[in-house]
Amino acid sequence: MARAPRAAAAAEPVEDEDAPVRAAPDLFGHQAAAAMLEAAARSGRLPHAWLVAGPPGIGKATLGYRFARWLLAGGSARPPAPTPLHLDPADPVFRRVAAGAHADLRALRPSAEGGVKRVIRVEDARAAIRFLSLTPAEGGWRFVLVDQAEQMQPQAANALLKTLEEPPPRSVLMLTTAAPDRLLPTILSRCRRLELSPLPPAEMEPLLARLLPALPPAERATLLAIAEGSPGRAVALAEGEGLALQAMVEEVLAGLAQADRRRWHAIADAVAAKRDGSAFQGFCALLRRAIAAAVRQAARGGAAPAWLALRPLADWSAQWEAIGRLAAETDTLNLDRKQAVLTLLMRLAPPRAGR
Repeated sequence: MARAPRAAAAAEPVEDEDAPVRAAPDLFGHQAAAAMLEAAARSGRLPHAWLVAGPPGIGKATLGYRFARWLLAGGSARPPAPTPLHLDPADPVFRRVAAGAHADLRALRPSAEGGVKRVIRVEDARAAIRFLSLTPAEGGWRFVLVDQAEQMQPQAANALLKTLEEPPPRSVLMLTTAAPDRLLPTILSRCRRLELSPLPPAEMEPLLARLLPALPPAERATLLAIAEGSPGRAVALAEGEGLALQAMVEEVLAGLAQADRRRWHAIADAVAAKRDGSAFQGFCALLRRAIAAAVRQAARGGAAPAWLALRPLADWSAQWEAIGRLAAETDTLNLDRKQAVLTLLMRLAPPRAGR
C-alpha cells in the first residue's frame, strides 16, 4: 500500500530587504546628482543607461528609486519642485513603487547562490531585458534598477551589454555599484556615470541623530567616525555588532605592544562566532579603516595613536593590504575564521612580541 504524500512544509516568508529603500521619501545629500538626472530628463535627451558609483550605504539605490518614481510619474512634465526629483509620498506612483507593484519598474539585487555567495543571476538579467523590450504599461517609461551591479554573474553582465548596445525606446537602465572596476569596460563605456561622495560630518551628525535617536551621543560620535560618510553603513553598524567590533579593534590596537595572547583568543572566538562570517568581515573592515585613518593622520602631520609608532608607515600600508587579502581568502576558501583573526593579530604585533 502506497504511503500518502507528506504535506509540503510551509515556506518561510522571504524578507523584502529592498522595501525600506523603495519607500524612502528623502534623499540625504547628493542634490547635485539628483538635479543632473532631472535636468537630463527635462532636456528631452535622456540617456538610456546610467551608472551610479560610490561607497556602500551612501544612497545609490535610494537615488535610483527616487529617479524611477519621478520619471514614471511623468515628472519631466511637472513644474520643478524645491528639491530635485521630489514626488509626494501620497502620489499613487510613489505608493506602487514602495509596494514593489509598479508595472513599469523592475529591480535586480544579489540573491544567494548555492546558499553562500550572493549574485545577480543570468536568468534574472534576461528576464529584465525582456521586461525592458515591452511597451510601457502606463504609457511612459520602463525602468530597470540593477543594484550592486558588481555582483552580476559574467553571463548576466554580457546579457545586459547587448541591451546597452541596442536599447529599447522609452527605457532606462540604471546600475549602482561600489566597485566600478569590477564591471566590464564595455558596460562602463556605454553608461552615463554619476559619482556619489560620502556625506560630510556636518550633514552626517544631524542625520544620525534623526535616524538613531535612541543611541547615546557618545555611540553616535563613534558611528560618525567609523561610518565614513555613509548613512547606510552607520545604521547597519548600529543595528548589528558594529560598535562592539569597533571596541575590539580599539582594544587590539591599543594593546599590540603587550600582545596578550589569552585576550586575543577571546576576541577571535567572539569574531568567529557568527556562522555567516559577517562579524569576521566587519572586524577586518574596521581594523583596516583604523589603520588607514591613523596612517593618513600621521602623513598629514597630525597626532597619531601611540600604536602607530610600533612600525614604519610603509609597513602599516603593507599590513593594511595583507588584512584585506586574508579576509578575502578566508571568505572565498571558507577558512577557519578564528585562526585567521589570530594570524592577522600576530602579523600586526611588533616583532619582539610576536616571537
